[in-house]
Amino acid sequence: MGELTEELELATWCKSSWSGPDGGNCVEVARLSERRRGVRDSKDATGPALVVTGHAWDAFIWSLGNNNFRQTTL
Repeated sequence: MGELTEELELATWCKSSWSGPDGGNCVEVARLSERRRGVRDSKDATGPALVVTGHAWDAFIWSLGNNNFRQTTL
């Protein structure tokens, strides 16, 4: 087992209090070493996780707070 895999398994995962008791369609986030963040589907705790750098996470949070996301049609 690799270091990152082990770190993801041992991480403390948090989800929004807005998700309610059933969890719903939510993501969970965990703080990892080197300022990284893990992001995963709350309905599949053993599934894959996306790992992003601290810089990418900061930019994402900043964008959320500044309403920089636009709805697009695929």
